[in-house]
Amino acid sequence: MSLQETLSIQVKQAVQSTFSISLDIVEFQATRKEFAGDITLVIFPMLRFIKGNPVQIGNDIGNYLFENVDEVKAFNVVKGFLNIEIEDSYYVQFFNEISTNDCYGFVSPKVEDKAIMVEYSSPNTNKPLHLGHIRNNLLGYSVAEILKASGKKVYKTQIINDRGIHICKSMLAWKRFGNGETPESTGLKGDKLVGSYYVKFDQEYKKEIQALITTGKTEEEAKKQAPILLEAQNMLLKWEAGDEETVALWEKMNHWVYDGFDITYKNLGVDFDTLYYESNTYLLGKEFVAEGLKSGVFVKEADGSVWCDLTEDGLDKKIVQRADGTAVYMTQDIGTAIQRIKDFPDVGGMVYTVGNEQDYHFKVLFLILKKLGFDWAKNLYHLSYGMVDLPSGKMKSREGTVVDADDLIDEMASTAAEISEELGKLDGYSESEKQELYKTIGLGALKYFILKVDPKKRILFDPKESIDFQGNTGPFIQYTYARIQSIIRKADFDYSKPLTGMTLNEKEKELLKQLQLFPEVIQNAAETHSPALIANYTYDLVKEFNSFYQNVSILGADDLNDKIFRVQLSKKVALTIKNAFKLLGINVPERM
Repeated sequence: MSLQETLSIQVKQAVQSTFSISLDIVEFQATRKEFAGDITLVIFPMLRFIKGNPVQIGNDIGNYLFENVDEVKAFNVVKGFLNIEIEDSYYVQFFNEISTNDCYGFVSPKVEDKAIMVEYSSPNTNKPLHLGHIRNNLLGYSVAEILKASGKKVYKTQIINDRGIHICKSMLAWKRFGNGETPESTGLKGDKLVGSYYVKFDQEYKKEIQALITTGKTEEEAKKQAPILLEAQNMLLKWEAGDEETVALWEKMNHWVYDGFDITYKNLGVDFDTLYYESNTYLLGKEFVAEGLKSGVFVKEADGSVWCDLTEDGLDKKIVQRADGTAVYMTQDIGTAIQRIKDFPDVGGMVYTVGNEQDYHFKVLFLILKKLGFDWAKNLYHLSYGMVDLPSGKMKSREGTVVDADDLIDEMASTAAEISEELGKLDGYSESEKQELYKTIGLGALKYFILKVDPKKRILFDPKESIDFQGNTGPFIQYTYARIQSIIRKADFDYSKPLTGMTLNEKEKELLKQLQLFPEVIQNAAETHSPALIANYTYDLVKEFNSFYQNVSILGADDLNDKIFRVQLSKKVALTIKNAFKLLGINVPERM
């Protein structure tokens, strides 16, 4: 039981004993630096139930705690705040309990609990991954790891959008203009090669639009009647009909893309437990469209298209199948969700990591699944996130103005190399060690910069700003971890024995209080699906450690027990940094 939980029970008993009143909720906060105390009870909310002077109420409760709770050493009351001082022995005992637990803060899953499936990445196979995909992957992967640490069984997955008109655009452009090019013949990653033909399609499409406009067509008419678009639409119909030539081309080009994606995922440090493909799940979606028609969930219009009327639910009418019988995204998403539960019956909920431009889509999807009668639909969550902008502006895939994920990863390592060399931090490193460290620092900077921001907020990403060895950055935290490893390597004495009866320095106590928060932060981050809570907790822990490091002698302490305890404490801080960063998918270097 945490200190706050223990005190909460005792405060309720104090109020019951002193004022004959039962309280449901007790509010605590951190004690302000200018006052003596380790934790503060807020009296003001109690005034709704207890009549009287808040200072006197605080003193009455303080006296009860002092007399009845061993951990309470002293107290003081400032206006409506009861500042409580805690015995050093409590913190020393807490530290001894966690010091040998390498997974402190992590909770093992219960066998009987339902699992959660977290979807992320979910790219289209017509272009390489870009900066937007990086935020998606980092968020989804981190949320999955945080949920695992909080005690949930988790499956990491993605739906690969490998069919549809956008895929046919790349296929058609390659067929027309590719001259048989392959990744091997060009030396390009497969996803980059295919993506170049998606851009090529858009270029040719715009030319045809302009040509039609010069013949007297309106822009809207030209966009619909451009021959290259009509041919792409016809290719989609052929694909759905199983045309051998079309399917063979689709398989070949998708294979190129998958090979490219695998390289990017490996470099980014994310993985998946299972993969789903839209080309498979849309068929199941169409089956349930037919079921929904029978049950009255869906209605067929005169042109043959199928819709779900959600106006009574405050939404609008949503198409689930086109007039020509082809599927839309909603069809595929219905099928995918149902297939996942069929494949993993222990899944009780799903998290969809998708940008906030799809907020409405997921409201509709979740509601349709409920209307189709699936009980698990109430446990679906859209992890909606803001877009990532660059100083140069918004990215557009079809115009080829995106920031390629592979290029950005390489750029981060190069920037890390440039800054590290300027700071002269790598004396004595071999060239291979330097390259590995640059990658660790660069990726750490990228991941931390993106994950420290609340998912819902839009980000302006500046690579150089993210690689800074001072401030709230990944490299600053990595450097602190490496500094602690250096301290541990220099400790030429046995620091393994547990200690009791220690009198704590104020900086030691502050560091221990910060460590105490870690389990609660993990649970809060899991509940809110926010890696930002983990990132900013880690920064606060590092700040607290650096204050401790600057004000307290660790290896130079006069008393051996002080030296032993401070090395143990430093080691635990380092392990907590490492474990917290693991939840963000960030590695920490042993030397820097």
